[in-house]
Amino acid sequence: MSIEIKVPVLPESVADATIATWHVQPGEAVSRDQNLVDIETDKVVLEVVAPEDGSLSEILQPEGETVLAEQVIANFVAGAKAGQEVGKAEAAAAPSAEDVADSEESNDSLSPSVRRLVAEHGIDVSAVKGTGVGGRITKEDVEAVIKAKGAAPAVEAKVEAPAAQLSGRSEKRVPMTRLRKRIAERLLEAKNSTAMLTTFNEVNMAPIMNLRKQYKDVFEQRHGIRLGFMSFYVKAVVEALKRYPEVNASIDGDEIVYHNYFDISIAVSTPRGLVTPVLRDADKLSVAEIEQGIKELAVKGQQGKLSVEELTGGNFTITNGGVFGSLMSTPIINPPQSAILGMHAIKDRPMAVDGQVVVQPMMYLALSYDHRIVDGRESVGFLVTIKELLEDPTRLLLDI
Repeated sequence: MSIEIKVPVLPESVADATIATWHVQPGEAVSRDQNLVDIETDKVVLEVVAPEDGSLSEILQPEGETVLAEQVIANFVAGAKAGQEVGKAEAAAAPSAEDVADSEESNDSLSPSVRRLVAEHGIDVSAVKGTGVGGRITKEDVEAVIKAKGAAPAVEAKVEAPAAQLSGRSEKRVPMTRLRKRIAERLLEAKNSTAMLTTFNEVNMAPIMNLRKQYKDVFEQRHGIRLGFMSFYVKAVVEALKRYPEVNASIDGDEIVYHNYFDISIAVSTPRGLVTPVLRDADKLSVAEIEQGIKELAVKGQQGKLSVEELTGGNFTITNGGVFGSLMSTPIINPPQSAILGMHAIKDRPMAVDGQVVVQPMMYLALSYDHRIVDGRESVGFLVTIKELLEDPTRLLLDI
């Protein structure tokens, strides 16, 4: 039975998508729910899985193609023997390696990615032994030849100077992913559409570090999750947002929208770039629930499993550049939010405490805010509130 493989229904805010990676080639047998292809949108990577046991009979949209919701991108043959049947059909229709060597026109039977590699590296297809269905030359076959010959990088610098003078110099052009393009658009949007300012402060992390040291083992045994810093940051931010509602608001045209809920975006670094999944109703979560929620979002981000819903919304963002060693930075607002809090590396520094110079674990805080909606008084008060709560974490428990 033949089945059409279609692009999933895309979220309302996503107009189109890109075929990122085909994990299965025509003729390869697959099992039900096995991932066939990754489709990249502006926000997430969607997986399209096999509807039944069987195999692909034809790929209609190759990698790199832009596709729309519910567009047919491949044909699928259901049944345990489908892979064998398709293999026989392609063996009869596809040219053999010898046929490829006989005519340059046979390059049309190669996939787009294989043709690109062959052209870029000047590979003679007659020297490539195809291991695909019916002797078809695959991308891996060409890459093996390139590796064996020690071929130069795919795109060399186009200069008129003699090659001998440019030994080892090369350039490579890689198309931006949809996520990277979206990040670039959002950063420019934030810069051009907000009156962004940043205010700084510093916090003594010794009280929280001592609290973690005292209770981390018991906490982990009780809740099955490690006690980190982020739960304290989130708790402090939520309390500060309650005291300064302007920071939890956004601008919509000529109106200011005040949110009576606390959805906190947490910046997460992933292989595809920085994303900000949302920890919803953070004011209703315990410390353990916050830690568990952040861990789940981080793991999903690393695995590319975040859903569009998990990346949509959020009233305020927390980003922690300290995990990468950043000492101080000016984070950029995540529109339409009105502010973002940047945490940084904790460093031992000499500080004046009660007239004495002592070494303390200090961390800089940075609050970038939209001055159209948040005034200096509110921004400084907001940041001072976070500083006071972090330096005396018992206040978070006593709600004072």
